[in-house]
Amino acid sequence: MTTENSDKKTFITINFEECKACGRCVEACPINGLKMSDQLNEHGYHYVEFVTKEDCIGCASCYYTCPEPFAIEVHVVGK
Repeated sequence: MTTENSDKKTFITINFEECKACGRCVEACPINGLKMSDQLNEHGYHYVEFVTKEDCIGCASCYYTCPEPFAIEVHVVGK
């Protein structure tokens, strides 16, 4: 799932299959924009998902706190 707004300079992508459900990103989000899904990924974890993807401010707090490589990506528009 991706947050994308044309007026934003960054957006976040979450790779559900790489998420191991540690919840660090949920705690780190300053706008409480992430939650644990009721669904399971292929590894059997309740992965993280956006509460409302349009509300994401692209701060990358989730990315910096996530211990799993490639689970969360930050994309900078125009680079």
